Amino acid sequence: MTDEKKKEIAKIALTIRQTVLKMAVRANGGHIAPAYSMTDIVAELYFDGILRYDAKQPDWPGRDYFILSKGHGALALYAALAMAGYFPEKELWTFCKLGSRLGSLAKKGSVPGIEATTGSLGHGLSYAVGIALACKMDALDNRIFVMLGDGECEEGSVWEGLMAAAHHELGNLTVIIDSNGLQAMDSVKNIMSIDGFTEKLCAFGFDVEDIDGHDYAAIHQALMKQNVNQPRAVIAHTVKGKGISFMEGVPIWHYRIPNEEEMDIALRELQMTREDLGNYEKCLFRNVI
Repeated sequence: MTDEKKKEIAKIALTIRQTVLKMAVRANGGHIAPAYSMTDIVAELYFDGILRYDAKQPDWPGRDYFILSKGHGALALYAALAMAGYFPEKELWTFCKLGSRLGSLAKKGSVPGIEATTGSLGHGLSYAVGIALACKMDALDNRIFVMLGDGECEEGSVWEGLMAAAHHELGNLTVIIDSNGLQAMDSVKNIMSIDGFTEKLCAFGFDVEDIDGHDYAAIHQALMKQNVNQPRAVIAHTVKGKGISFMEGVPIWHYRIPNEEEMDIALRELQMTREDLGNYEKCLFRNVI
């Protein structure tokens, strides 16, 4: 990857983070930190030639599929879809407002580009396995990408999905683990440790690669790889809240809006001003748990 391409993707990722903050502030709610840990991966998927899609034909049969199993990261996905041309950017500002198509969790059929209804964690992988198996049976070359959170992987249904993917030799399936070490209000290690995750996935029959989930070159290289008869798992080590210093790696920011003092820091670190936030109610600046 050239330095120019890295700069291009970094600029896109910054724009996504700025958009996520604006959406959450205007709605007085939203999972900002979970969206930020996956932002660089989403930027790579949609804007560096990895995911094959046509925003003008969202249901194009030749498309690749991206399924966001950790549906609470929808803010980043909404921002990316609007940037890619799936729907007008102005609709982003209706996020979580009465009558909006954009809810706090991903929902199929809400806006173009959302492939599955997720957010009830542990189900997106099995959904992706079904699509991948159907494509394989029909001898289609579509690729299926599914992103899970590491905390989500405590769900038993995830391991059933992994077992099925390996059994059916789904080389068209890539599982991305947004491994930020946190879930809701505590660390994954404290709630239900999944130490040895790489070894576990290998034992299930996956081709596994560990990467820095904020390194654009590493993300690109890992997601471009594909095996003919073996599903891939990319464990992307990320930082929850990446991009805003006081959010990074702090559990309380799973679902929270910055107060006045925090907002000044966030805007500075995201290269924004108060004016960039647009119209919002002053009462939005309070902490929400």
